[in-house]
Amino acid sequence: MARTNYTPEFKSKLVLEVLQGEKELNEIAAEHSINPNMLRNWKKDFLANASRAFDENRQAKEMRRKEDALKKENERMLRTIGQLTLERDFLQDCFRITGTPLPKLPEK
Repeated sequence: MARTNYTPEFKSKLVLEVLQGEKELNEIAAEHSINPNMLRNWKKDFLANASRAFDENRQAKEMRRKEDALKKENERMLRTIGQLTLERDFLQDCFRITGTPLPKLPEK
């Protein structure tokens, strides 16, 4: 017999049905043709890891904050590069207009 893989959404739906208490665990398992012990294990895992839902939410917010800060820093750096490029082009034009050769930058 092939092993059936159930989606996390399906498992959560059934566990929430069990937790609502409107039907017995065995009744829900029979309706969906699954082993009651498997549903008990899903419930146990669900309850053991319930706090992770809030922890992951906090981590996601922290990651978004970091991402926003990096985007702002990137934009600031791009503005600085743009400003420096304008200044360089202006100075090069000034050198060309006066007929002065462009200074050579020291090589590293």
